[in-house]
Amino acid sequence: MNINVYTESTPNPATMKFIVNKLLINGSADYATRESADNSPFAKELYKFSFVNGVFFASNFVTVTKTEGSEWPDIEPILKEFVKGAVESEIKVQIEEQKDDVDFEGTEIEIKIQQILNDYVRPAVEQDGGAISYRSFDEGVVTVELRGSCSGCPSSTITLKAGIENLLKRMVPEVTEVVSEAL
Repeated sequence: MNINVYTESTPNPATMKFIVNKLLINGSADYATRESADNSPFAKELYKFSFVNGVFFASNFVTVTKTEGSEWPDIEPILKEFVKGAVESEIKVQIEEQKDDVDFEGTEIEIKIQQILNDYVRPAVEQDGGAISYRSFDEGVVTVELRGSCSGCPSSTITLKAGIENLLKRMVPEVTEVVSEAL
């Protein structure tokens, strides 16, 4: 199979999405630090570049966060070539695959919230090179975790409040607020 890699900018200027024509992972995996990349040979290799400051995988893409002071025009071609080579030589994204269960748990309201996040929010967030995870629902407040390009993105607060919070309040009247858990 001939591997093609193309890039897409994300709402986070420090993050670029490298999309390939092959499934890399079922679900997603976030390696926000060099130390967290131990079970990912692919992320470990990316972190060998001094300008890589974050790595996130979902379905057919890898999102790379660059260090301050490095410029996309300088590093994008290097990363594109690396991703192509890594996918062609089948470097593993994870040593043992983590299961991203779609078995929702909790009360009826919590299950409804998780279903909405999975069906409506997750695909949109993945388009921007990120991921969202449900954490909890307590007294009207939904707590989520934003990863990938969403983590530290200037527009993620707007996405969270204007997008996700409005959607959940409209579809689940018991929801009063949505907050993001800091990593």
